Amino acid sequence: MDNPIEKRRLELEKYFDAKSPFALLRVAQMKRAWKHKNRRELTWWENTYIPTVVTGIHLTSKHFFHNLNLHILHLFGLCKDQKAAVTYQYPEQPRPLSARTRTRHRLTKREDGSPRCVACMMCETVCPARCIEITAGEHPDPNIEKFPQKFVLDLGKCVYCGFCVEVCPEDAIRMDTGKLNTAEYSRESMIYDKKRLMDE
Repeated sequence: MDNPIEKRRLELEKYFDAKSPFALLRVAQMKRAWKHKNRRELTWWENTYIPTVVTGIHLTSKHFFHNLNLHILHLFGLCKDQKAAVTYQYPEQPRPLSARTRTRHRLTKREDGSPRCVACMMCETVCPARCIEITAGEHPDPNIEKFPQKFVLDLGKCVYCGFCVEVCPEDAIRMDTGKLNTAEYSRESMIYDKKRLMDE
């Protein structure tokens, strides 16, 4: 009959082996235990949290009044070289986005206005959220093998991972519209078809 204590000891031995992949985990556990054991007790004054609250209010007030003074000076044309903190008045004043920000999807077009997509199903296959659905059809042009008869993208499911953009061999789908707002009144209106994706 197996001894449960011995079995548990053998399971835990891997954490103590210096060459095992669990060695760093064991060191982190030992550091945490040491910090917990040797933590200094708070004094009565520190336990009231008054010093921490006063420090926090002082720091916040310092930043607030510094920026307020700079904005007032900017109104009169003074201290233009010093920048003050800015609040963007969204949605009237949108915040500038990074060039690599992933925003709402769009389908790119050829010169004749047809989608560049060749219905290879790569984006549908790689999508972790399973939000892309493509129905392929034969293209009238013999140089193009297939085209998407139906291309449906459900933004309600999309996690904006960008895998579909990375995997596309034709550069047919992009996430560079700069549109972040996907609010709709119903789930059905968050389902984008081919025409809607090409109009983005």
